[in-house]
Amino acid sequence: MKKLLFTLVVLISFSTFGQTADKYYNSGYEKAEAKDYYGAISDYNKAIQLNPNDPDAYFNRGSSKDELKDYYGAVSDYSKSIELNPNNAKAYLNRGIVKANLKDYYGAVSDYSKSIELNPNNAKAYLNKGILKADLKDYSGAITDYNKAIEIDPNYDKAYYNRGLSKGELKDYNGAISDYSKSIQLNPNDPDAYNNRGNSKNNLKAYNVAIIDFNKAIELDPNYEKAYYNRGISKASLKEYSGAISDYNKAIELDPNNGAAYHNRGLLKNKLKDYNGAIEDYSKAIEIKPSDASIYDNRGVSKDELKDYYGAIRDYSKAIELDPDFSKYYGGRGISKASLKDYSGAIRDYNKAIELDPNDGGAYHNRGISKYYSGDLIGACEDAKESASLLGDDDSQLVKVVCN
Repeated sequence: MKKLLFTLVVLISFSTFGQTADKYYNSGYEKAEAKDYYGAISDYNKAIQLNPNDPDAYFNRGSSKDELKDYYGAVSDYSKSIELNPNNAKAYLNRGIVKANLKDYYGAVSDYSKSIELNPNNAKAYLNKGILKADLKDYSGAITDYNKAIEIDPNYDKAYYNRGLSKGELKDYNGAISDYSKSIQLNPNDPDAYNNRGNSKNNLKAYNVAIIDFNKAIELDPNYEKAYYNRGISKASLKEYSGAISDYNKAIELDPNNGAAYHNRGLLKNKLKDYNGAIEDYSKAIEIKPSDASIYDNRGVSKDELKDYYGAIRDYSKAIELDPDFSKYYGGRGISKASLKDYSGAIRDYNKAIELDPNDGGAYHNRGISKYYSGDLIGACEDAKESASLLGDDDSQLVKVVCN
């Protein structure tokens, strides 16, 4: 889970303007410190009315507007502060933060770069610029910025954490683990660092040690839904299905809209031959993620197991509609059609599966069976032999049956 460091720079507390403007300015500052942002803005308005050329008043009013999520107003105030004092690195930094909240990522990067130009030792500016580059999927560029932030501040835990995220995106899981470990050393109470280190260990198939990290994340935050979900993945990979289902249950309890948890729990129920339970979970997952073809495919598998072949065909067809270039969906539909003795329809689906994936030995195997029952013994034998070759099955029972 990414953690953007959008903490605002400390408000400027000094003033050099007239006594009345000074009074409103400092009153605004005190109200902002007390989190009375509306009152602070009212006072800054009066200070600016009396002294419209004070960059600090605009800066602080922008900070209060940012706290109220009035991002456009904040950008306007920071821009005015910059106009009046173009060498204020903090104003560029804060405006960059607000632009990032407005999803103006390129504008934010430009502001962070200007802040760095004015203050080359600003580790936070490098960190935030790196985060935005990562959001734009420039992970290598992000790592370069995180490296610079760490060079400036070797104890900057968030720089190590975010560099770990980018290394993970580049599949450098060992490098990511190293960065998460450093982040944990500097901030041992951050559940996100443990969770993401666990994810990297999962990606390296080190499931047992990944579980240790997820346990720690949950210890630090007992309501950390993603840690339960990820621990469920680890347990499922270790074939600890009941424990995995328990974790998915908890993840769903904490976030009833976690479609992936329903989907994964359905997969495990299917493995345990609880096909009706699996279908129920897949249906809930589809309700949450109606455009995920793989869920329809898996629900089709469970329906096929219950001999609901027509229902399975409908699900495979929906999966194909959503993702027409994935061979597996055609193969699944072919199996259901063959179960209904629609061998010609099955063969058409297997043909398409093979067209999309010429190395799909299973599709050749199943097409061979359908050809055999259709009376095409020569074609059946050819498919059986091709399947045996692709699957490395030197003792193919299908070859023995259909080729003799």
